[in-house]
Amino acid sequence: MACYSWVVNFFQLLFPDFSLILIGYLVCRFTPLNRPLWSQVESLVYFLFFPVLLFHSIVKSPLDFGAAGNLVAAGWTLGLCGITLAYSVPYWPGFQRYVAARQHAGSAQVAFRFNSFIGLALAERLAGPPGVLVLAILIGVSVPLMNIGAVWPMARHAGRGFWRELARNPLIIGTAAGLLANLLGFAVPPWLEPTVTRIGSASLALGLMAAGAGMQLGALKHAKLLGVALLGIRHFLMPLLALLLARLFGLNPLQSTILLAFSALPTASSCYVLAARMGYDGAYVAALVTLSTVLGLASLPLALAVLDKL
Repeated sequence: MACYSWVVNFFQLLFPDFSLILIGYLVCRFTPLNRPLWSQVESLVYFLFFPVLLFHSIVKSPLDFGAAGNLVAAGWTLGLCGITLAYSVPYWPGFQRYVAARQHAGSAQVAFRFNSFIGLALAERLAGPPGVLVLAILIGVSVPLMNIGAVWPMARHAGRGFWRELARNPLIIGTAAGLLANLLGFAVPPWLEPTVTRIGSASLALGLMAAGAGMQLGALKHAKLLGVALLGIRHFLMPLLALLLARLFGLNPLQSTILLAFSALPTASSCYVLAARMGYDGAYVAALVTLSTVLGLASLPLALAVLDKL
């Protein structure tokens, strides 16, 4: 009964964010504000609003790199484990004859990539600016690793340079700029602070609604076993690994909470864009992204409730 109470409390905590996802889905499907509009919103948030939020979150908070070292190590270890698990699926007993190599190459990223939109909103709700700062560090060290893990097996189909794409990633740029500015002692001028703060707040709401607008389930009729394996890694094995790593690296309560929330996030909404752009089955990946977003409504409260109990 106590465990049920914890789950309910965390569900209530997360409901405002998931309600924005639902609103985005409904608005996109049942009003003239359809998918083309939300694609533009997603681009605006991804290329401008989120980098500003990450930059501001890092600049305005003092960084203790000694204390963050274990967090970075835990984040990298979690990412490497997720990538290894994702690409090991065809070698699981009984899976090889049911998993097509090309289908797996295009969809494996679903198991280890994460939705920054939901993550930043959740970190703000769980722990305020300190939580956003911790997540910003995790995003900064994880995005290059996750992009390498996602792009590398599909690189032969890419029309652009692999390293060039990584260097132009706006989340990496925002995080790196914030870290550099923090080290140099830069502070956002007081007259600019309200504007930057409002951009950050808008990014969370619009990002969540854009995630909802991109949901679709139509292509889940094939490769079901592969989908179950990848989503099982994303929503079950990754949180278990995060719990172990938080203990192994001696993370403090705030870092442990954010790492566990980070591990249970739905997969990145951009997975289907990457798969489609590189010549893979984008519709199938989009369906997995949608199901992952729905599963996150259960996996996040459960993961946080387990941590709270421990």
